[in-house]
Amino acid sequence: MGTFKIEGGHRLKGNIQPQGAKNEALQILCAVLLTPETVTINNIPDIVDVNKLISLLQKLGVKVNKLGKGSYSFQADEVDLNYLESDQFKIDGRGLRGSIMIVGPLLARFGKGYIPKPGGDKIGRRRLDTHFDGLIKLGAKFGYSKEEQFYGVEADKLKGTYMLLEEASVTGTANILMAAVLAEGQTTIYNAACEPYLQQLCKMLNRMGAKISGVGSNMLIIDGVDSLGGTEHRMLPDMIEIGSWIGLAAMTKSELTITNVSWNDLGLIPETFRKLGITVEKQGDDIHIPAHTDGYEIQNFIDGSILTISDAPWPGFTPDLLSIILVVATQARGSVLIHQKMFESRLFFVDKLIDMGAKIILCDPHRATVIGHDFQSTLKATTMTSPDIRAGVSLLIAALSAKGTSTIQNIEQIDRGYENIDERLRAIGAKIERI
Repeated sequence: MGTFKIEGGHRLKGNIQPQGAKNEALQILCAVLLTPETVTINNIPDIVDVNKLISLLQKLGVKVNKLGKGSYSFQADEVDLNYLESDQFKIDGRGLRGSIMIVGPLLARFGKGYIPKPGGDKIGRRRLDTHFDGLIKLGAKFGYSKEEQFYGVEADKLKGTYMLLEEASVTGTANILMAAVLAEGQTTIYNAACEPYLQQLCKMLNRMGAKISGVGSNMLIIDGVDSLGGTEHRMLPDMIEIGSWIGLAAMTKSELTITNVSWNDLGLIPETFRKLGITVEKQGDDIHIPAHTDGYEIQNFIDGSILTISDAPWPGFTPDLLSIILVVATQARGSVLIHQKMFESRLFFVDKLIDMGAKIILCDPHRATVIGHDFQSTLKATTMTSPDIRAGVSLLIAALSAKGTSTIQNIEQIDRGYENIDERLRAIGAKIERI
């Protein structure tokens, strides 16, 4: 188990480039299974979860060719369907959450798709009902082995239909969408997720020959086609990483410039940090965060009541950044209520912050009230363990702001979502060492 050793209390300075978007990569990579032609993808992040998915595709028989840093070509012209029923697949498929999204493409193109119950973050239950309900509506027969925790869907031919999703699941929408593009007739997906990464998937599929309209809305209309061709695609910068660097700059009173952020795809992220009193400046397509030497003050609602920041489906605020917002609030002037609606275990990392001296009241599994220190007392260095990707980075930001030397264990969780994070932080002056 790897460990970060962090000497906190230092100000950082410089430019940092966000990696390609993890959550987009997991969708886009699965889409290469929809065609026997070559698909080239650029700006792929070099992170554990993405590399695991690329390895899984290779074991499925996809030809993978690395063209350069972050650039790969994929050709799924000799897919080995026997691998799907092997014991090795049952091990490999459990290794990451994003593996669920191979089911839709495989079902659409080959008439069957299987997946073991996926692993991933320890942040609470993530239901798969939306995925399989949608595929069943397209005509698939569903099977589940409780003993092996192994799911399967099969269909001779998928047929388009109207469906209203119970929840606007990003991965669920992506899975159903990838199946529907090769279904017979028209499919309407209402209450579809409309995140920028889902929009990216739609645009890529349309370039491959799909007929998807309503891109960017919560109603997608897909006219099925017989086959798809190859394409080239470039992924967006990772908005979660961008938000992480905004929080890091504020907590360490550092002046940082985050370059090439694709402002138009950031939604409420800049404005939400501004509500905490953080100055977020737009400079072309960069974000500049000046040094907050006098701290930052949380806004109240206009009637004077305490600010509440909560997550919601896009274009609402992403749940992946609530952990960062919570940590940043520990040193603000004022108080804020954090309401994490989606996952019932994601706030449990606050006990580590309380050990560091943060003033946080965990109201219940979904809500925490943070009373900011206004930098009148710094967080104390400590030893902690990363429970999931986002909480791990939040604890890392806390450690970089704290006086003294902290250690964070189980950093494999952080590596799942952040590319060479220790090297990139050292480049802007952080004192961090991988042990």
